[in-house]
Amino acid sequence: MTDHALTPLLAPHSIAVVGASPRPDTPGHDVLRMLARGGFTGRLYPVNPRYDSIEGMPCFSSLRHLPETVDLTIMSIANARLEDAMSEAAAMQVRSAVIFASGYLDQDESPRLTERLTAIARAAGMSLCGGNCMGYYNEMAHVWACGFPSPRQPRCGGITLISHAGSVFGVLAHNDPRLHFNLLVSSGQELVTTAADYLDYALEQPQTHVIGLFLETIRDPARFTAALAKAAMRRVPVVALKVGRTEASAALAVSHSGAMAGNDAAYEALFDRAGVIRVHDLDEMACTLLLLQGGRRASAGGLAAIHDSGGEREMVVDLAHDAKVPFARIGEQTVAVLRATLDYGLDPVNPLDAWGTGEEFVASFSTCFRALVNDPDAALGVFFNDLRDGSYLSQGFAAVCREVHGQTTKPVVLITNYSQVRHDRVACELVDADVPVLDGTVAGLKAIRHLLDYRDFERRPEDPPPTLNIDPAAGHRLARGGALDEVDAWSLLRDYGIATPAHALVSSADAAVAAAQRVGLPVALKTAMPGILHKTEVSGVRLNLATSAAVRAAYHTMAERLGPSVLVSAMVPSGIELALGVLPDPQFGPVVMLAAGGVLIEMLQDARYALAPFGAATARRMLEGLRVHSLLSGRRGAAPVDFDALAATIARFSVLAWDLRGLVSEIDVNPIIVGAQGTTAVDALIVMK
Repeated sequence: MTDHALTPLLAPHSIAVVGASPRPDTPGHDVLRMLARGGFTGRLYPVNPRYDSIEGMPCFSSLRHLPETVDLTIMSIANARLEDAMSEAAAMQVRSAVIFASGYLDQDESPRLTERLTAIARAAGMSLCGGNCMGYYNEMAHVWACGFPSPRQPRCGGITLISHAGSVFGVLAHNDPRLHFNLLVSSGQELVTTAADYLDYALEQPQTHVIGLFLETIRDPARFTAALAKAAMRRVPVVALKVGRTEASAALAVSHSGAMAGNDAAYEALFDRAGVIRVHDLDEMACTLLLLQGGRRASAGGLAAIHDSGGEREMVVDLAHDAKVPFARIGEQTVAVLRATLDYGLDPVNPLDAWGTGEEFVASFSTCFRALVNDPDAALGVFFNDLRDGSYLSQGFAAVCREVHGQTTKPVVLITNYSQVRHDRVACELVDADVPVLDGTVAGLKAIRHLLDYRDFERRPEDPPPTLNIDPAAGHRLARGGALDEVDAWSLLRDYGIATPAHALVSSADAAVAAAQRVGLPVALKTAMPGILHKTEVSGVRLNLATSAAVRAAYHTMAERLGPSVLVSAMVPSGIELALGVLPDPQFGPVVMLAAGGVLIEMLQDARYALAPFGAATARRMLEGLRVHSLLSGRRGAAPVDFDALAATIARFSVLAWDLRGLVSEIDVNPIIVGAQGTTAVDALIVMK
């Protein structure tokens, strides 16, 4: 272990338990028992004025009567006693505390108890786990500061878990011995010490191979972002389950933790930039942590898979397609080994069904699995099998996995196709041999996809945003406030190298006709009257006006209904419609949205997000993530779009978003027409704060 600002909290040499009790099945008693079971060898002081001794230890009436100033005090007391106890701890210069209680009082005054506790701790420079938490297990320091009994056994592994939800902390800590943790923290309300602090602490520990986060919100965005960057630099993958994605669950997060849930698009963008693996349920999280805890990383290529069932193999092929997990394209040398080994009638392919007669199945499966894993295009090897205790077949297949694992540096994994198989003993034996056993085809394949994604993240090149020389006149346009008219909005886009149509602002029919002839027929007419932000909703747009007479007639109709100010613009050649937008996020800054555009933006909900600013490589990755990407690549004889020009446009837009941070409340460029000849922003709305 290394020293850290959180060492007094998470690795103390001395602990006082305020509210210690001799009564079984109470937090004040259980915390003493848990500290003993976890192997704590430091000085431990029960504190309770009612008792002279507890568990064979002298019991003290208050912190003031202890023989030393302790590193940590565990507050196993009710809400009504917290403020006095924390004040005493601060006065005695105790360096940290754990608070199990909620910190809520009936008819509390303002500032509320939670705010008063925060103020006490901050003024004293105390670290604080909780309130409303279940404490922590630090296997590295042999400190189990948890007030609830559990069946877990002391063992130090490579997983750190930091959870806002106590139930998630409990279910992952207490149910699956395959998950080998070095640190688990139930951070609760994070009145002082936040997930960012725990994350930084874990990254300083050499035992940490992977970090899991269950998050409701981020209370310290700058430190959290810095900690994620530190994880990426140290090549420690971070797996996050961020709740509050929907409006309904975000509202629940506010009432549950007293925290404002952030914009989910901003989290998606932040996680993408930092290489955070995002999961969506606890099964997916557990599988991913289990896969990553051993430290092996995927090689280049795809999945090499072996099965003992043709039917289950077909199911896996279907589900791998859904999970976007590619299979390795095995070479002729691998095929030759398989052909020479397999029973008659079995095809030498990947994924491989290797079960024939069953004669000498261990040797046959070992040879085939080893050949698959050693193929140059194999990123990892997975044995799909419904492993169970007491089966000679399962013991044989487990032996195959151990043997192949010992002969390669690539990950070797076993995935069950049914999550309820009874395999506790044999699965733990495999995990102890560094062969992860993942339960359930879908969760297992999602974990594989995450392993491949993290491999790709580690190989990303640097992607600096483009350097642009911006016309100083842009600042004059922004100084006005309110919504920019479209002429100014287009001018601002052009300042950042984003193409817009040739256009003119007119206020008479004759001027409209002259402008149309100047920019070139056919043209589009759009109302330019102040206050009309969404022109199509008031029928304020006319397209493909091919003659002067059509322009004149359209102008008169539009002016009579909406007013005389009209924008005449050249028609842009047809192409695929995308949309660009900016979502100002109060925690993480401007978020750029790229989406299917035009009328499809709301119908498809096909969008990707990135934190501004960024370069063309990030823009290309966003494009590849869209469902309409196949249209951009050219279909049914259509030419592909100019991806270089499109990516450059998106990157320049991200610089605009960054430069306007704090100034805009909305930017919407929809549609932006993309084709083989480049990109053009057709409609733009920029609303200043």
